[in-house]
Amino acid sequence: MSIVISVSEYDPQWAAEFTLLRDQLASRVADLALSIEHVGSTAAPGCAAKPIIDLDIVVTEPSTMAVPVTRLAAAGYRHGDLGVAGREAFQAPLNARPHHLYAVVSESKPYLDHILLRDYLRHHPDQARRYSQFKKWVALQSAADREGRTAYSEAKRMLVKELLSKALPTKAPGNVTQVAAEELRAHHEEANGDTAYATTRSGPEPESLQPKYG
Repeated sequence: MSIVISVSEYDPQWAAEFTLLRDQLASRVADLALSIEHVGSTAAPGCAAKPIIDLDIVVTEPSTMAVPVTRLAAAGYRHGDLGVAGREAFQAPLNARPHHLYAVVSESKPYLDHILLRDYLRHHPDQARRYSQFKKWVALQSAADREGRTAYSEAKRMLVKELLSKALPTKAPGNVTQVAAEELRAHHEEANGDTAYATTRSGPEPESLQPKYG
């Protein structure tokens, strides 16, 4: 029997892994990123997933993309163009925990696709279970090679499209990005020795940055 794609049950440790990766990236891009978001199925508690963390570095304008590309290359990331407007993809360094990293433009289609699907699955556990069951079934039919991974992604596409159509009416522009920007600015100022901002901020962390949300 050939080896098939592995889809794991939700692991609460994924939230902690995201936090570690986010903090490492923030030291390089906090001054230019609106936020660093945990996206993909590992970001939705209760959702089965391939055990690889997906992250989005969110920037304001396409013209700023060149800066994170340069900085991440210096950290060992390999930049790859997957032909998606408003999104840049990066292959993790060989010595890093496997993860998928993207830079996306705020409010672009790639940004909204990632955020809307994540938030919809977080707030609709029944749909997260449905999505999980479908992925596990498709994974059992898909070999763990390039052709199999392509087939797996294609099989998910229609269900993802359906979930996004349901998620779109729930979009509340600006709220998450604004609060996440404050969190990143605090991280940047702490890293540079200015703790005044961070020590006076009160209230809960934004959803995109709270480890408990995965």
